[in-house]
Amino acid sequence: MTEHFRIDRPTFDPATGLASFGYALGDLHFVEKLSFPAGADAAAAERASFRKLLDLTAVVLGVSYFKLRAPFEIHAPEIALSEAERAFAIDVYENGLGEFYARNNLQRFGKLSIHAPLDAEATRPAVTLPNRALLPIGGGKDSLVSVDLLTHTGVEFSPFAVNPKGPILTSVDKIGTAPVYITRTLDAEMIRLGKEPGFYNGHVPSTAINSMIAALCALLYGYNQIVLSNERSASEGNVTFDGRETNHQYSKSLGFELLIAAILSDATGGSLKYFSLLRPYSEARIASLFTQESKFDRVFSSCNRNFRLAGHQGDLWCGECPKCHFVFLIFAPFMAKDRLLSIFGKNLLDNPANEASVRELAGLAGQKPWECVGEILEAAACLYTLTRHADWHDAAVVKAVKADLLAQYGEPKLQLAMAECLTDGHDHHIPPALAAKVAAYAV
Repeated sequence: MTEHFRIDRPTFDPATGLASFGYALGDLHFVEKLSFPAGADAAAAERASFRKLLDLTAVVLGVSYFKLRAPFEIHAPEIALSEAERAFAIDVYENGLGEFYARNNLQRFGKLSIHAPLDAEATRPAVTLPNRALLPIGGGKDSLVSVDLLTHTGVEFSPFAVNPKGPILTSVDKIGTAPVYITRTLDAEMIRLGKEPGFYNGHVPSTAINSMIAALCALLYGYNQIVLSNERSASEGNVTFDGRETNHQYSKSLGFELLIAAILSDATGGSLKYFSLLRPYSEARIASLFTQESKFDRVFSSCNRNFRLAGHQGDLWCGECPKCHFVFLIFAPFMAKDRLLSIFGKNLLDNPANEASVRELAGLAGQKPWECVGEILEAAACLYTLTRHADWHDAAVVKAVKADLLAQYGEPKLQLAMAECLTDGHDHHIPPALAAKVAAYAV
């Protein structure tokens, strides 16, 4: 295959707040744009650290265009990369696109190459950034738990989102803090070709993309921390493909967090920190923390079927997708039944049509869904808890799977798993002083 993917050097105009990213795939050319709000520090845009982050953002945003053909060679003739940055880029295009390769049966692991000039300067000079955080808001429960934790530990923060719609807007409105919103405009021809024969389409590492955009904002508007809301179960993969574990949530995993944190730190002389505040927690633990605050009950949603790139459509929860089923399942052990039913509008565990999906979530059938859901054993443990719960043991799905659940795992393993779900982990990247404050509050 002689075709290659080319990444052009991006441009940024501080006067208009417009960044442009050019790409080529054979004779196809694309331009993506980011529009930044007024108030940016014009001097920051001239610094070497911003230029470096802008170049790296071009590399990461490129996955959306690369995947149309998924060639083996990536060329960035005007973007100098250090050895660490080159490894980071390969990781984004290999593991970040792992689900895309698996679902399209494309073998690319260990076979991609990036042709770019070598940047011998390992780190950039330190930049001065105010002690405050950018907090990406996705409209779901996780980032809203981070809102509560940051608020009660005294960390100044601003909500952040790219192309905010639906639950993001309503959640930020409830937060009551002025947000930083970025408009991302994908090339329309790329979107059209993704639906045509002869071109590939599929999942891209959106957290990696949004994190790089957030890093640009951190320098332009003055933030020394990007605080993610990724839990420990995000590190669990879905299937093994092409000799490697493939993870729908790869760019939310701890491994990727450590990798991008080092890249952002090097680019800013150690000034910009990047970490997930929820990394010590299971999804079940996060659900238990969410129940302590009710003001977001009518505005949040984790449903990907009704909340897509094109915007929010219909109810907050479709009630039919694996994500809806999983969130309902992990809330049920901790939230009052009437409150949970008022959020979802129906009892998802009393509908026999949902049994197959719940079985997949709990590892009783099929594979872990290609969704941002928790660990299989965690889902099984929550389901086991419901078999012994006065409010839920008679629900149709719970009764239907109980025997198989106990046969596959056994009560001792399920009891231990539930205890572990509620025990905070130590494998995280949170600054020690903040970690101590959060641990003291989140009891």
